[in-house]
Amino acid sequence: MIGEKLKELREAQGMLQRQVAAELDVDTAYISKMENNEKPVSRTHIKKLSHLYNVPSEELLTIWLANKILKTIENEKYKQEALKLALKTIK
Repeated sequence: MIGEKLKELREAQGMLQRQVAAELDVDTAYISKMENNEKPVSRTHIKKLSHLYNVPSEELLTIWLANKILKTIENEKYKQEALKLALKTIK
């Protein structure tokens, strides 16, 4: 989820992966792996990327957090029930 969004935003800005890598002070392979959901994206990078891509940090942080939750429960048998309970609890 987050990787696809980051790729979409980068391409919309007409930026190359190496340009984003330079902004984050990481290598280009890391950007590629983030966009392909092969490497986790840190909260710090999310904030920098929201600024770089001119999108509200809340938008990217929401997707990032949803991605993190889904990754945590992806192999759990009762994931839907757990999510329903969690949503009920935070309302």
